Amino acid sequence: MGKRFFGFWGGFSLSRVLVWPELKRCSMARGCLQGVKYLMFAFNLLFWLGGCGILGVGIWLAATQGNFATLSASFPSLSAANLLIVTGTFVMAIGFMGCIGAIKENKCLLLTFFVMLLLVFLLEATIAILFFAYTDKIDRYAQQDLKKGLHLYDTPGNVGLTNAWSIIQTDFRCCGVSNYTDWFEVYNATRVPDSCCLEFSESCGLHAPGTWWKAPCYETVKIWLQENLLAVGVFGLCTALVQILGLTFAMTMYCQVVKADTYCA
Repeated sequence: MGKRFFGFWGGFSLSRVLVWPELKRCSMARGCLQGVKYLMFAFNLLFWLGGCGILGVGIWLAATQGNFATLSASFPSLSAANLLIVTGTFVMAIGFMGCIGAIKENKCLLLTFFVMLLLVFLLEATIAILFFAYTDKIDRYAQQDLKKGLHLYDTPGNVGLTNAWSIIQTDFRCCGVSNYTDWFEVYNATRVPDSCCLEFSESCGLHAPGTWWKAPCYETVKIWLQENLLAVGVFGLCTALVQILGLTFAMTMYCQVVKADTYCA
């Protein structure tokens, strides 16, 4: 009987020695998973709330300003309102997927979130590289397209374009795309919109050229962007860092879920 008891106790001790490290690893994996889980949920909640804010601004612009900032004749749907609505909806969808994936500890959702965010990051990087590589061509095309858009100014169904040009010319104290004479082709006369006037008054665009802004809007806005390049760069860098942080959280949590499933199976 003593031998049987000793054999039982020895077997119990051996099994305890073998199982204890597995339980310890399981406990550590679950602890790490819980920490990453709540961090990722908080991150994606902020991400989702940011998307709600962008969507709200887009809807407000669409409701109150029409297709605000629709300057392109080739892409009439490419308005500030539409861009904000699409961007906000997409950010909300990604943030929601990340939140659910984190709470449910769902590997499929976490991996989908990672892939979608990675594709967005790569797309933005590609656009940035192409923009700097083909700046001259983009400049020429943009100016041609904007000049075509001038012909839609103050026409039915183009309130957004009309408002955008009026605001740009008033705020930047400029007139036309490359010159105030761009408007002569639009009106088939020596006149410009009233927003080109040095001192605004009704029908002031019919007065002499000496009463109009002379600066070209395209170059003026371009110079303004160059002067504020630091702010644009900081915004782009912050956007990239947020996306990299999201990718890191998603992949870290995915690996922790796999570890927890392996050790705690």
